[in-house]
Amino acid sequence: MTLARELADTAGRPQGDKNLLINGGMNVWQRSTSASINSDGMGTVDRWQHGVGSLGVFTISRSTDVPSGQGFGYSMKWDCTTADASPAASDYLIHGQRIEGQNLQHLLKGSSSAKKVTLSFWVKSNKTGTYIVELGDNDNTRKISKSYTIDSASTWEKKSITYEGDTTGAFDNDNAASLFVEWWLGAGSNYTGGTLQTSWGSATTANRAVGQVNLADSTSNEFYITGCQLEVGENASGFEFEPYERTLEKCKRYYRKQVIGGRTDWGTWNHDTSTALNPEMRIAPAASQTNGNYFSSNLRISAQGNIATTPNFFKVRTYKTNGGTAEGFEAYYEYALDSELT
Repeated sequence: MTLARELADTAGRPQGDKNLLINGGMNVWQRSTSASINSDGMGTVDRWQHGVGSLGVFTISRSTDVPSGQGFGYSMKWDCTTADASPAASDYLIHGQRIEGQNLQHLLKGSSSAKKVTLSFWVKSNKTGTYIVELGDNDNTRKISKSYTIDSASTWEKKSITYEGDTTGAFDNDNAASLFVEWWLGAGSNYTGGTLQTSWGSATTANRAVGQVNLADSTSNEFYITGCQLEVGENASGFEFEPYERTLEKCKRYYRKQVIGGRTDWGTWNHDTSTALNPEMRIAPAASQTNGNYFSSNLRISAQGNIATTPNFFKVRTYKTNGGTAEGFEAYYEYALDSELT
């Protein structure tokens, strides 16, 4: 057997890429290490989205509470700060991740050879009972949900769930969101009124989260998760640890902080500064200024004009808004560049 073959997993992909999820060990937090959330969005740990549809208020934060002896440094903690013990029918509470279709072609979805995938993760909560994890095919509006149980309160437990391959509906081969992986934490009756859809099929809202407990029913409730891994096959293997810089590079495809700046002479009112984006981003990112400074106190300047982006290029125009006596100015600005999957 050749070395190359020894280093390949059963899907024919090199080890080091077996985990279809990014930042499953909760290591990269470019936006913030803590945020209060009461709506849908992304505000803390990279690549992980939260959905809060009128079901309580939570603080998501980076925690060093991790399963002992497993090699993890951080977990994502959900802490209920405003309770809702009586969800309305349309209420929901979810966290999860979306995956590009071009990274899923080896699953052979939509063919007779469609591959099984296994999701594994470590979880801890004082709220015991039944929880749901759902896979959603965004290209063909198909879903499958499986349950797991938190058996012991406030104790780290490893969970593993296998999902059958889907012989209907191929994933699009592009850079858009094809697969949703969603952990339910609470659900109203719109999502729990049917029969749990444990096989792939057309999406039926009432079948998505049947049996799900309500993490929002008390401000005493907490939920921790780390070591999330989605891989080809019907058996969970050990978590794929990778260097921090490798995870950060993957995350920067979707979000990054970019500092840009330059110097403008007295006679020049505008100054264009550009920088290459490496690694390139998924699409041309949306840019929003998050911080800035300038080094000529008698000039007012701005960096809000003529912003241009591509997946691998970012330009901003810095310009004076009034005159002064200095010969020029130097300035820097920090931008958040966002090309997340939606």
